[in-house]
Amino acid sequence: MSEHEVVEHEEWVEKRKDLLKREKEFTRLRDELSRHRRDLPWEPVENDYVFVGPNGEETLADLFEGRSQLVVYHFMFGPDDDAGCKSCSFWADSFEPNVVHLNARDVSFVAISRAPFDKLAAYRKRMGWSFKWLSSSENDFNFDYGASFSPAEEKSPVYNYGSLSPGGPEREGLSVFYRDEQGSVFHTYSSYARGIDLLNTAYNYLDLVPKGRDEDGRSQFWVRRRDEYVA
Repeated sequence: MSEHEVVEHEEWVEKRKDLLKREKEFTRLRDELSRHRRDLPWEPVENDYVFVGPNGEETLADLFEGRSQLVVYHFMFGPDDDAGCKSCSFWADSFEPNVVHLNARDVSFVAISRAPFDKLAAYRKRMGWSFKWLSSSENDFNFDYGASFSPAEEKSPVYNYGSLSPGGPEREGLSVFYRDEQGSVFHTYSSYARGIDLLNTAYNYLDLVPKGRDEDGRSQFWVRRRDEYVA
């Protein structure tokens, strides 16, 4: 980093203006991409999924809590795991402060994992989170929406719409649903792998600083659960 180019203020401002043009172009492209995302056709949700959470058994429709839109984070926490995935935990630290704002815009938010609810509740308490987290241990929800995999699928290109092998029984992801006035539920969007980067506030900050993510091709090698960092 000590060999990085250093210039006088006037030249720095000109370089910054050049970058600003590219940032504005990126913003316009991102807005256009978001419009295309919203224009995707929907598919009906035909299975009657029942989850176990802090309120006992709840259906997928119940999770909307009277709102019309629902965001589900597929949190990697398998039935036999003793703790949630450290990378998903890294993402989850960004969820907490945003739920109230999502609710104000007709959006409900939950995390769903295949571990039994008692494990989820204990880990949530350990991490100091309060967002709603439910277990899909008794249904195929995470399998149906591309975040859990059978042993036969783990080394096959079935993750992220056939572009990657999951490499294990659980992977990260996000799914979005809409509930209309008649009570019908539709799947509108899902994203996986690098597609959920924008949900991670810390990464967005790191992308602004001189060293960036500083991972040198070793994605998240440095990440720890929030109570595991050494001061």
